[in-house]
Amino acid sequence: MTAISQPPVTRRTAPGAPQLGVESTAQKATRYVFAGIRLALGWTFLWAFLDKTFGLGHETESKAAWINGGSPTKGFLAFGAEGPFAGFYRAIAGTAWVDALFMLGLAAIAIALLAGVGLRVAAVAGGILYVMMWTVVLPPENNPFLDDHLINAAMLAGLALTAAGDTWGFGRMWARLPIIRRWPWLK
Repeated sequence: MTAISQPPVTRRTAPGAPQLGVESTAQKATRYVFAGIRLALGWTFLWAFLDKTFGLGHETESKAAWINGGSPTKGFLAFGAEGPFAGFYRAIAGTAWVDALFMLGLAAIAIALLAGVGLRVAAVAGGILYVMMWTVVLPPENNPFLDDHLINAAMLAGLALTAAGDTWGFGRMWARLPIIRRWPWLK
């Protein structure tokens, strides 16, 4: 008995319709844009950490650096807080536990964003940090409600939801780790 060859199966799609498994130019561009945003936000967290730790002179003078005994939270929370939460923020300004949590958060979020790993956790932590910074000064200076803190918090959520760590990052490798497969919320 001889095998009868079958003609290849072809799929007809509408002109311009994307084919399954084929990334369009727009999809590729979107991946790169989101990767760039991820790296930019990661840099903002890293820079804040480095400047507050070492007093690089941009926002923090050397004498006020964390390594020189300065507090990374005291100035902004004690003297910049306005609005309905000002009392709360002034009360915790400069305390050792707040300084340590703030700096740990800045460093961890920066590393996660720059490496493209743990974006879900980084998005939640960074979102909380951004919303808290937004509540320090209410209402915002240039708008009755919205400012860059809320926009950046939303961007972090978008980065986590779109697997932005896979492009220009280690997201794919991270996702293959056994612990991440077991607990995908760590993606």
